[in-house]
Amino acid sequence: MLHTRTTAAERRRDLRQKLASGRLLRVPGAINPLSARLIQDTGFDAVYLSGAVLAADLGLPDIGLTTSTEIAARAQQTTRVTDLPAIIDADTGFGEPMNAARTVQLMEDAGLAGMHLEDQVNPKRCGHLDGKQVVGRDEMTRRLRAAVDARRDPDFLLMARTDARSVEGLPAAIDRAKAYVDAGADAIFPEALADEGEFEAFRAAVDVPLLANLTEFGKGPLLDAATLDNLGYNIALYPVTLLRLAMGAVEDGLRTIAAEGTQSPLLPRMQTRSRLYELLDYQAYSAFDSDVFDFRLPPGD
Repeated sequence: MLHTRTTAAERRRDLRQKLASGRLLRVPGAINPLSARLIQDTGFDAVYLSGAVLAADLGLPDIGLTTSTEIAARAQQTTRVTDLPAIIDADTGFGEPMNAARTVQLMEDAGLAGMHLEDQVNPKRCGHLDGKQVVGRDEMTRRLRAAVDARRDPDFLLMARTDARSVEGLPAAIDRAKAYVDAGADAIFPEALADEGEFEAFRAAVDVPLLANLTEFGKGPLLDAATLDNLGYNIALYPVTLLRLAMGAVEDGLRTIAAEGTQSPLLPRMQTRSRLYELLDYQAYSAFDSDVFDFRLPPGD
């Protein structure tokens, strides 16, 4: 009630242990703190905070318009309500290497278990759009080294994302990934791989944990968990799935109300009041409030 039962340090160790287990972790992207609670309640391994979702929540496109402090504030709201480790999309680090260093400490302070930095130019754009540009490998290496030097908790996971596949080709993306590991990256996020063969090639070449981005309507295939497990991937990421599901349902609901003048036909598709209260642990809050309100000092001598 009111907060998680675990500390940030415990959740960071939990993520490290899960990655070391060798099994595939399934990680949906939350759209708000309440959905993070539902991700935990459904039995997933971790929570992800997508830069695209955070921007869309503000009515903005995913082109680097959000700030490090905005996403840190949203992250803190989320880590307060879930005992799952949470990983956040930190874009390019929001500026120069010094900005990336500050971003790491902001995300540590927000209670996150890890973050990823990417090698796009700043401002960036969605990783599954054409026209991306990447910085030079040396510049990204400096970005990562600054982040590594700024990290205070060694269990905080620093992941490097490379967008080079769509810009420079697969061999260059693999070379970059190796350089990023040498610079201190704990894991690699290869963005926009084209097919299962490319996923396999990346796994064969890189010996740190790998993330598979399973975003819908993008450039890559939606590989299932069994396939990714067989390929030796460590994280199956579903970054924007919940946002797309929720917004599709909202649009359909608004059209129904506009056309029929009532929400009655939508009731079977809604989360019930009792389920919402269960998810919020409403009963525990009521009991806590009653205990405080009904408290009486014992009679004095």
